[in-house]
Amino acid sequence: MHYKKNNFYIEKIKAENLIKKYGSPIYCYSTKRLIENINNFKSSFKSFDPLICFSVKSNYNSNILKIVKKHGLGADVVSDGELKKVLSLGFKPNKIVYSGVGKKFEELKFAINKNILLINVESESELKIIEKLAKKLKKKVSVGLRLNPNVDAKTNSKISTGRTQDKFGLNKAEIIKILNKFANSKDIKFKCLSVHIGSQITQNKPYDNVLISINAILSKTKHKFEYVDLGGGMGIKYNKEGKKLDYTRLSKNIHKFAKKNSCKIIFEPGRSIVGNTAILLTKIIYIKKTTNKKFIIIDAGMNDLIRPALYNSRHDIIPLVKKSSKNSISHDFVGPICETSDRFLRTKNYQQLNEGDNLAIKDVGAYGIVLTSNYNLRPRPLEVIVNKSNIKKISKKQSLNDLI
Repeated sequence: MHYKKNNFYIEKIKAENLIKKYGSPIYCYSTKRLIENINNFKSSFKSFDPLICFSVKSNYNSNILKIVKKHGLGADVVSDGELKKVLSLGFKPNKIVYSGVGKKFEELKFAINKNILLINVESESELKIIEKLAKKLKKKVSVGLRLNPNVDAKTNSKISTGRTQDKFGLNKAEIIKILNKFANSKDIKFKCLSVHIGSQITQNKPYDNVLISINAILSKTKHKFEYVDLGGGMGIKYNKEGKKLDYTRLSKNIHKFAKKNSCKIIFEPGRSIVGNTAILLTKIIYIKKTTNKKFIIIDAGMNDLIRPALYNSRHDIIPLVKKSSKNSISHDFVGPICETSDRFLRTKNYQQLNEGDNLAIKDVGAYGIVLTSNYNLRPRPLEVIVNKSNIKKISKKQSLNDLI
């Protein structure tokens, strides 16, 4: 994704042409960027060859998942729907990890029958249901015990999952108790110790603290885990002021940990694989001037991209055609939804804009289309993927008639 003679391109396609052809708003992905991200992640941690299970909740478009599978990744799922989706696309069961705090009886039964690699258990009650099902189905079920290490990931509180006050996982004492209580179970195999502390993590310290917590458990039990699942959450750089996680340091620390404990590592990346692969193309409807600012009213709303409203996240917004003129007045980029929170970005020193100009909201590949809604009875946007000079529709744009 780049500018060429002041026009923004996705690979070899001029972004303006996509709006002319399909209208707006529209999600557009780059195949090349997606493959680069997968290969970069693999290369960064090749010293200990982890099992990489893509976090399906970050983006479950079938075409995206097919590329992920083609390049050797497994799947991390958190619902019955996600599990059935990846199985239908040919993901190998022995590369699928199933997490989530509220798996129902029938959902667990389905997962057990499909012989997936792991079911990550988040409570003793869930473990009892799994044991009951395993006996009935005459299977020995491999499970992971999800640790809540009480580690603050130093990220947005709404996406932090590893603190005592969060709903996820078991504390150290509970895990030791379960290992002892179910030690002689013929129906359950404790194959993995799992942990996931949150999303959009850009500091290494939280991961260092997680390794310390896991070592503390491993030192107190004789149980030998084949896998340690360190989850995902690796952050990306959303804007110039943002930071990116140091993979080199993280890799060194985890390599030492894996060697010391003779275990295989599982990762569950989502955002770091798909986050910066997509832009949301949008058009300026109106420019509304007030005393000290301009409201840039665009046709994409919080129903199309809810992250700024839900998480106070900042996505850079760029013009599809660059101009040299600058305007120092404050610009508020807002959507058409009947909510004050339908705001995307506030910035100064933006180029001169006019009604009808086209823009791109950057880095929307993760938690973008999956969190869209029909709020205000608005159709969900179309998705396309670009591969060099080829454009492919990868979802059907909803029509208003369908909704009505």
